[in-house]
Amino acid sequence: MRPMTETIPKPLIPVAGKPFLQHQLELLAAQGLSRVLLLLAYLGEQVERHFGAGALLGCKLSYSHEPSPLGTGGALKNAESKLEDEFVLLNGDTYLAVDYAALFQAFRKSLSDALIVAYRKSNRTAANSPANNVANNLAVAADGRVTAYRKHDPRGLTHVDAGVVVLHKGVLKKIPPGRFCSLEEDIFPQLIADGRMSGWVTSEPFYDMGSPAGLEALASRLG
Repeated sequence: MRPMTETIPKPLIPVAGKPFLQHQLELLAAQGLSRVLLLLAYLGEQVERHFGAGALLGCKLSYSHEPSPLGTGGALKNAESKLEDEFVLLNGDTYLAVDYAALFQAFRKSLSDALIVAYRKSNRTAANSPANNVANNLAVAADGRVTAYRKHDPRGLTHVDAGVVVLHKGVLKKIPPGRFCSLEEDIFPQLIADGRMSGWVTSEPFYDMGSPAGLEALASRLG
């Protein structure tokens, strides 16, 4: 997304007249998720200055700043003391309009340590969903267990990671403090091997604003 991201962080890129992150926060607040912790790295101080405590959005915002890039897993470990025992993690550049209360209920029923939203491609949405052009990277079994997560080899995989996962805080015990850690490549394989990761399947398309095409599609969705 350069040159825009040379001066502003990706979450503040305007989409349909608002910073992208504002759309995410309004979606969560409308569903009763009023406490949000933002994990910030590159130009993160701009995000905190813009949104402050979140009062104008109807939510309570707090912040965790990385001293250096730590990856998603490392960023969570860095913020461990500020996290609830159960929490939902959203990508900072993905918009997904699902029922988050239902997602939490499904997480508790699953008895898993992680419940990832798994997008199922649909021919009915192919014309307007960039998500249908993303290669499958998840395999979800009939009983809901995730059996594989691969970014570079879609053979045999059935769904797409939609950028949202509910986690139990205990998962962070697997992450050493102060170290770079990729949640997808370092932690998910351990959870899958232990049978502790499930999938929550949806046909609701997600929108990744990390490219000009994705940004245009999201603007059309939100405009």
